[in-house]
Amino acid sequence: MLSVTLNSFGYDKDEVLRDVSFRLEKGQHLVILGESGCGKSTLLHLIYGLLDLENGTLFWNDQQLKGPKHNLIPGESFIKLVAQEFNVMPFISVAENIATYLPRMDQKADAIRVQELLEVVDLQEFANTHVKNLSGGQKQRVALAKALAETPELLLLDEPFGHIDTFRKNSLRRRLFSYLKANDIACITATHDSEEALSYADTIVILRNGTIAAQGTPEHIYNEISSLYHGSFFGEVSTIPSSLLGLGNAAEEILLFPHQLRISDQKTPLEVRVIQSYFKGSHYLVQSYWKGGEVFFVSSEKLPAERRVYLTKYE
Repeated sequence: MLSVTLNSFGYDKDEVLRDVSFRLEKGQHLVILGESGCGKSTLLHLIYGLLDLENGTLFWNDQQLKGPKHNLIPGESFIKLVAQEFNVMPFISVAENIATYLPRMDQKADAIRVQELLEVVDLQEFANTHVKNLSGGQKQRVALAKALAETPELLLLDEPFGHIDTFRKNSLRRRLFSYLKANDIACITATHDSEEALSYADTIVILRNGTIAAQGTPEHIYNEISSLYHGSFFGEVSTIPSSLLGLGNAAEEILLFPHQLRISDQKTPLEVRVIQSYFKGSHYLVQSYWKGGEVFFVSSEKLPAERRVYLTKYE
């Protein structure tokens, strides 16, 4: 339904995005993963219609999406954007905020709709509270519900859970993305949260310096690490000569996550010196040193600093 072909975009003479293209079908969830300043928010603003794209095209089905030079009111009616700056009205209640986009032709139907969305964002007990009295995370949840009120065909989320506590974030994400799937609402989320990307995306696009560094399903993105930048979103990454693991010649290097290495009872070419063990609940993440640099691996027990161990790759 959405087709993005972006050759180049910048502010004045500074190029922000280049060679970015992807498609998004109805009901699918695409996550744009990248560090701050890589162009994630700019891409969402282009799709929504807040910026003009001169070197490229944006299509929703057969309709070309255009920016403010072509539309009196920027933004498309069937697309909703939840930006990092919350679009909420502070001096009215949560329920009144959510009802802002409703047609107000049937009060009973509107009330049912508002209650449904209060449940999606878990704000039932705050329905009659003025938004000015809410926390930042609660305001973010109001903005999410408000964007869903008049069911959009495409929802754009810019760091949608950045102000929400971890214990509430997990359940909110499950409810929100399940709701979008159940209602066939396509979604693009811009985030730096790799857990969110792996768990809820159909497709992940990794941006680096304004261009696509990797693109594919969560499984492909996680299992086919192409660079330290790519891998760093999913945890510590060690760069190891493949010859030390019996996988190739000395000139080749492979990238491994900590769980892909284990302590060997036998002597191996990869002998490391423990620097520190970090407790992770179910295991310890061990930072160690090899003459080529840092190596991270997991251990079921805490290892003392300066201990030397041999490592091998999990088969």
